[in-house]
Amino acid sequence: MHTAFEYHAAQQAAHRGAIVSEPTQYLTFMLAGEVFAIGILAIKEIIEYRGLTEVPMMPACVRGVINLRGAVVPVMDLLTRFGRTPSPITKRTCIVIVEVEAAQDRHVIGIVVDAVNAVLDIPASEIEAPPAFGARIRSEFIEGMGKVNDKFVILLDANRVLSLDGVETVLAEATEVSDVAH
Repeated sequence: MHTAFEYHAAQQAAHRGAIVSEPTQYLTFMLAGEVFAIGILAIKEIIEYRGLTEVPMMPACVRGVINLRGAVVPVMDLLTRFGRTPSPITKRTCIVIVEVEAAQDRHVIGIVVDAVNAVLDIPASEIEAPPAFGARIRSEFIEGMGKVNDKFVILLDANRVLSLDGVETVLAEATEVSDVAH
């Protein structure tokens, strides 16, 4: 994953002609009528939204957990994480399975999205630094702003937006309880 600073530096270098970089692929999806994207390398799969098992005492942004081929996977509601009201579940709602890195460990987390759009190639020259103000989500969650067809796509930093201090401990305890029950 690249930081906004790295993207900005790459963009400046590209404008000077110092480097030519390949476009990076992003999975774009909808949340409350806005287009967001996550780097495709973090995406594991996209699955249909199905019933979740609620886990007591989880942060409000964690809707619950799913069983993904025998593994307990937490499912996060990004809109709630952004401090907004969650979208209603529709037939286009799905769960994007993402792998993130936290404290040298890799974690698999599902995120609820209103709809998946497409995979887009966005060259570094078309990525701007995150805005210092005006965004409706915390700026540290934004990796950059990709320009696609004269519109902006909010590029999320999956490692930051999906990290929750203490969630890993609660999930580990939930997994242990689930294992004992079987």
